[in-house]
Amino acid sequence: MKWWKNLYVQVLLAIVAGAVLGYLNPALGASLKPLGDAFIKAVKMLIAPIIFCTVVSGISGMGDLKKIGRVGWKALLYFEVMTTIALVIGMIVTNVFQPGAGIHASIAKLDAASVSQYTKKAEALSTVDFLLNIIPNSFASAFVEGEILQVLFLAVLSGLVLAKLGEKALPLTDMLHQVSKLFFGIVSIVTKAAPIAAFGSMAFTIGKYGVGTLLSLGQLMACVYLTCALFVFGLLSLILKVHGFSLWKVLRYIKEELLIVLGTSSSETALPGLMQKMEAAGCAKSVVGIVIPAGYSFNLDGTCIYLTMAALFIAQATDTALTLSQQISVLAVLLLTSKGAAGVTGAGFITLAATLTATKVIPVEGLALIIGVDRFMSEARAITNLIGNTVAMLVVAKWEGEFDPVKGEALLSK
Repeated sequence: MKWWKNLYVQVLLAIVAGAVLGYLNPALGASLKPLGDAFIKAVKMLIAPIIFCTVVSGISGMGDLKKIGRVGWKALLYFEVMTTIALVIGMIVTNVFQPGAGIHASIAKLDAASVSQYTKKAEALSTVDFLLNIIPNSFASAFVEGEILQVLFLAVLSGLVLAKLGEKALPLTDMLHQVSKLFFGIVSIVTKAAPIAAFGSMAFTIGKYGVGTLLSLGQLMACVYLTCALFVFGLLSLILKVHGFSLWKVLRYIKEELLIVLGTSSSETALPGLMQKMEAAGCAKSVVGIVIPAGYSFNLDGTCIYLTMAALFIAQATDTALTLSQQISVLAVLLLTSKGAAGVTGAGFITLAATLTATKVIPVEGLALIIGVDRFMSEARAITNLIGNTVAMLVVAKWEGEFDPVKGEALLSK
C-alpha cells in the first residue's frame, strides 16, 4: 500500500491542514464544523446496534452465567480503582503547579449566562436519575436515542436469556453474528471519511476559538496534557508491563483510532474500531462485548483528570481557599457525578457544574473561565479515555484467561 493511502497518514495530514486553514481563515474554518458533526453522527448511529449484537452473541456464547458475572464485577472494580486514581492525580498536580493562582477573577464580573445551559442540566443530574435512566422507556427507544447504557442493559438481559436457552438459541445468535458483520461493514465505509471529519473539526476548533485562546489559559491546558501524559506513560504503562504488554506496541496497534479521536475530539468515534481490533488482538469476543461498552460509561480516566483539575483551577482563579478536607469532599462528589453523566452530551461541563453546585464552596460561575479552552482540552480527555479502555480490556482479558497470546503477539513485551 502506498503511504498516502494509509488512513493513519490521511487523518494526520488532514488535522494539520485543518489547523492551518483555521488559523489563516478563521471564518471559513469555523464554518466547516458540519464535516466533523456528520462523521460523529454517522458513527454514533452504528454504536447501539453493534454493542447490542456483540454483547448478546458474546454472553450467549459464554454460556457460564457465573463467568459473565465475574467478568462484569472485575471490570467494574478495575474501573472504580482507576478513575479514583485519575481523580487523585489531577488533584495533586493542580495543587503542585497552581495553574489558576494569580488570575484573581471576580465572581461578579464572570459571565454567568454563558454557563446557564450547563447548570440547568446539572440540576437534573442525580444518582437516582442516573440509575433510572439505565432502564429505557421501551426496547426501541434505547436504540432510537442511542443511549449506550440502556442498550448495554438490554443486551445483557437478552444475552442471559439466550445463554439459558442453550442450543435452542443458536439460530438467533448466528443471525445476530451476521447482523453485526453488516454493521461493522458499514463502519469500514464510514471510517473512510475520517480524514474529512478530522479536517473539518480541527479547522472549526482553531477558527472558532483561535490560537490566542490557548495562550490566555495555557498553564491550565499544559497541566491537563501533562497529567494525562503522566497517567498514560506512567501508570497505564506500568499496568501493561506487569501484565506482559508493551504500551508502545499497544499505541502503535490502535494508532488509527487515536488519530480519529484526536481529529474529532470524541472517543466514541473509535468504539467500533476498537472492539474489532481487541478481538483481532486475541481478546475473547464475549469479554470485549462486556468490558469496552461498560468502560465507555464507567472508565473515563481522562475526563476524571480534567474534572478535578478544572474544579481546583476555578477555586484558585477565584481566590477560593480550600482546605484538604474540602478538596477530598470535592473528589468524593466527583466519584459519584463522574459516573452519573455517562453518555450525556457535554458531560464534562455538566458534571463539573453538578459537582460545584453540590459542594457549595467553589463558585459555579467560574465555569465561564474555561469555556473558551474546553474544546482544546477535549482531545487530551478523549485520547486518555480511549487508551484507558484499551488497557482495561487487555487487563481484564488476561485476568480471565481470555487472551490469546498467539493472536496478540504484536502487543506483548519482548
